[in-house]
Amino acid sequence: FAAGKIPGFIHVSIGQEAVAAGICSCLTPADTIFTTHRGHGHTLAKGMELKPFMAEIFGRANGACGGNSGSMHVASREAGVGGANGIVGAGLPISLGSAFASAFKGEDSVTAVFFGDGASNQGTFHESMNLAALWNLPLIFVCENNGWAQFTSQKSYMKIDSIARRAEGYGMPGVLVDGEDVLKVRETARQAVARARAGEGPTLIECKTQRWFGHYAGDPQKYRPADDLEQSRNVDCIANFEKFLLKSDHADRDQLDAVSARLRAEIDEAIAHAEASPAAATRRFLDDVYA
Repeated sequence: FAAGKIPGFIHVSIGQEAVAAGICSCLTPADTIFTTHRGHGHTLAKGMELKPFMAEIFGRANGACGGNSGSMHVASREAGVGGANGIVGAGLPISLGSAFASAFKGEDSVTAVFFGDGASNQGTFHESMNLAALWNLPLIFVCENNGWAQFTSQKSYMKIDSIARRAEGYGMPGVLVDGEDVLKVRETARQAVARARAGEGPTLIECKTQRWFGHYAGDPQKYRPADDLEQSRNVDCIANFEKFLLKSDHADRDQLDAVSARLRAEIDEAIAHAEASPAAATRRFLDDVYA
């Protein structure tokens, strides 16, 4: 992106990986997620193939959406990614439709919708929570609370400190979890998914997490105190999970290094694939719009 190879804006989720991994590890290919402008981690954790994903954000013709979506609107029917969304809070009412379809058809599939703390003040959040509870829909609301709504600290726009508390007003469970602990996120998600599959309705999960970088790639973050940024980067959910695996003898250093090397090779291959692919034809840009 910094080299000008990727069009549009990029919103990274570095520091928040435990949420994507923990939630999506409890979902099946038949389940659906809806995500945000900061949705790359969710999309890949749900099972989207890396090459079509990378080609898509590069704007290539062989991308998952033909190069039309770019970074903020990636979707994959095969992986159960209903779509990312560049409009804050817009995925919430769309997720109602997916969850309603599952209930209407008598399926046991569930829908999970990701959103940030800023989106929890949108009307779409409150309307969607109310309808999901009223209709007992198989829907998991996942709030990634990194403490910042674009450039504004949570304490500046919200009087309460826990978004999970809002669930009580709509008649559903609200759970606050450490979003930097992938196993705690996974266990919370497992219970919420099991509840939804059993026809017991929605759950709101608030994952307290850290935003390592700015709202968008290249954001200088002049609005953010230096000590807050330093404190955030001292929390590394991936490094912490590695320490857990090593300490509990689930893996040794050589195994973890092998995983890291394999993933780096896959990423390099996907980038090379995207760069070598043809650009999306401009004549195709209007093919999938309604009017």
